[in-house]
Parts: sequence; structure tokens; C-alpha cells
Amino acid sequence: MNIQEYFSRISYDGSHKDADLKTLTAIFQHHIRAIPFENLSMHCGESIYLDLERTYNKIVRKKRGGWCLENNYLLFWALQRIGYDVCILGGNSYNPAERTYKADMDHVLLKVVIDGKSYIVDSGFGGTYQMWQPVLLVSGQDQPQVPGIFRLTEDNGTWYLEKIKRKHCITDQSDPSADNPGMKEIRKMHSFTLEPRDMNDFQELNWILQTSDNLLHKKSICTLQTTDGVCNLVGWTFTEVKYNYMEDMDMVKITTLTDEEVEKTLKDTFNIILENKLKP
Repeated sequence: MNIQEYFSRISYDGSHKDADLKTLTAIFQHHIRAIPFENLSMHCGESIYLDLERTYNKIVRKKRGGWCLENNYLLFWALQRIGYDVCILGGNSYNPAERTYKADMDHVLLKVVIDGKSYIVDSGFGGTYQMWQPVLLVSGQDQPQVPGIFRLTEDNGTWYLEKIKRKHCITDQSDPSADNPGMKEIRKMHSFTLEPRDMNDFQELNWILQTSDNLLHKKSICTLQTTDGVCNLVGWTFTEVKYNYMEDMDMVKITTLTDEEVEKTLKDTFNIILENKLKP
């Protein structure tokens, strides 16, 4: 594994001599705009192994993406290699249907400490909930970013991350749509503690996600951040989002693809050429 090869994969040619916030933000943004959040392997009959060298080979050399376990594992390795004080944390995703956080850890995120300040860095949430900048670990403070406003709150040692979304203007529809008309939608994302974790703590989770009845198992997902929004491919549905197209309004374009168009979109939009046949 070679850090320069990783930098080539994410098209980063800046300096990494200073392990500061500016460099971290730049590397992070290159990462999320080059490496998709995707679970296509399990929908191509491939197994996903939680092994750093396999992950590196898949994402860096084969130019694939990965889900949170893979994406953040690779980012953890890269940040550690260039001198950042970084550790792995475990998160519990919020289940909107049950209005509660999952009982077991099902997410990986990173904590980076710079000049005595801690930041949450997560390249593995994907879609419109993907942060574009490190989020300062401070409770109750709105932290505006291009995708929306992120906010952390802390209660008795447990931290909660949520995002305040803008309303959506869906093309070919005359009226803007939002889950809460006239209001900004607050979307709870996940909870976590600051207990450092090891990636081996997630080996069982890695297999459960591939074999149990869950969203990732039910739907093929590939999402990639762009310079002004995000592209999502879920099954045969391709969604392009442009953030803040109008004041406090995101533009959304939704297209239903054929099997042939799915393959072409993966290549043209996500730079992914699969070795095995995808079953969306």
C-alpha cells in the first residue's frame, strides 16, 4: 500500500506535510468526490472482507467504492500515515421507521484531533447526508456546510449527529416538496460514544450486513459527491441533486434507468466498471 497511489486515486496533488485542518478538509473532499459510497459487491455475488489490504486493492487499484466499513477504514489508514491523531469510533444509525437508534453498532466513523480540538470525519454515510467538511466535536452548535446544517449534541457521554435539510425542487414538478412543508427537515443520523474502536470490532457486523434482512441487502446503492451536489443510483433510480440551486432550495432530478443504462451510468458518472454482473 502506497500513500501516493491513494492520492492519485483521489486526484489530490496538494501538500500533506502539515497535519492541519486545512489539509484534512482538502483530502477529505477529494476522497468523497472520487470514491463512491457503494454496496455493489453484494449485488454482484461478491463477498466483502474487512481487511485493509483487500479494501485498498478494491478501492485504490480497482477504482471501486465501498460502504462505511471500507471507506472509513481506508481513510483512517491514509490519515494515520500522514501523521494525523485519528481514531475509529462506532456509531448506531437512527431508524426513522421505529423512531429510535439501533441497539447495536452498525456504523464506523473517525475522530481526528488537531491542536487540541476534536473533529468528526465520516466518508461513509453517502447520499445527501454525507458531510463535506470535518464537524467540530462541540454540543449544540449549528455547523453550516454546502449539503446543509450539521449539528452534534451530547447527552451523558453519548453524542448525536443530525442534519437540517433544505426543501427540494423536483424537476417536472411545479411545487417544491418537503417532508415538512414550510419547514426545514431535521434528520437524525446516528449516535456514538468516544470510546476508541478497532476495526476487528466490526468483523461480525460486516458479515451480518451481507446476510441479514437490511436496507443494504435489499437495495443496490452507489452515491458520489460532486462539486455542487450528489449523484445517487439506487436500484434503477438515478437521482441528481444540486445543492442550494435557489435560496434554501435543492434541485432534484430523478430518472428511471434500464439495465443497460445502469451499467453505462456506473461507468460514466461513478467511474466504476464491475467485474461481475450487477443485479440491481
